[in-house]
Amino acid sequence: MDTDKDPAGANALGGFLRAQRARLRPEDVGIPTSGRRRVPGLRREEVATLAGLSTDYYTRLEQGRERHPSQQILESVARALRLDDEAVAHLYRVAGPTTRRTRRAPRVERVAPHLRRLLDTWSDTPALLLGPALDILARNRLAGALYAGFTHSDNLLRMTFLDPAAPHFYRDWDRAAESTVATLRRAAGVDPEDPRLSQLVGELSVKSADFRVLWARHDVRGKTREAKLFHHAEVGDLELHYESFTVNSAPTQQLVVYQAEPGTTSADALALLGSLSAGPVPVQDTATGAVSD
Repeated sequence: MDTDKDPAGANALGGFLRAQRARLRPEDVGIPTSGRRRVPGLRREEVATLAGLSTDYYTRLEQGRERHPSQQILESVARALRLDDEAVAHLYRVAGPTTRRTRRAPRVERVAPHLRRLLDTWSDTPALLLGPALDILARNRLAGALYAGFTHSDNLLRMTFLDPAAPHFYRDWDRAAESTVATLRRAAGVDPEDPRLSQLVGELSVKSADFRVLWARHDVRGKTREAKLFHHAEVGDLELHYESFTVNSAPTQQLVVYQAEPGTTSADALALLGSLSAGPVPVQDTATGAVSD
């Protein structure tokens, strides 16, 4: 499993291709079958034929012995594996230059004061500022109230996979888990040398069998917009829609804002949660460790 030291794995391209090959059935790509197959999904030679490559060359791609596939080859493989736009972008990232850089120290994600003030002005919508490994760098009062039942409140993945509150809070836990892992996998493709990602993948791989299974699937998806189904201990069920924004002044950070549809029971529940949690939520600054209101 490619989870020990490098979140993208020493052979990230091979791991990704194997996972994508395993998810396809012969009938998905028009290959007739008869009898029992020994491997899940497609065989290497079937993908090679669909991509117009020799089996030997495609095997070298999966085994990490071919490090510099051309754009034409990547396009052919992407078509053969029926990859969507997110997966194609990830394929190009993990197939890029493989020169290893000196292992760098963990990056300290600092929250700009104007961003913290912006979060605090949104009193009616939960808002989070996330780092590349889905660390929660800052949150406003309502977001703090929304996630108040969690013991782990520093990282969305640790909350989802390691906190006992998660199965009760996420009404569709399976979907939430798949989404967070796919987002982390995308981050690993963007910056495979990030030591924070390595540390997080290592911790979750040791502590969560569910994470290990999902990580091995190599699903890739960035945070954009989605509906989330929650159950809050104080206000009941919530259906919230989020939008995710890249912070131009800090491109590794994402601003995530939740909202409820006006006039719905979720909007009423969110308003009630706001009234129950009046007052600022203390937030720890990730750079200095200082706690402020």
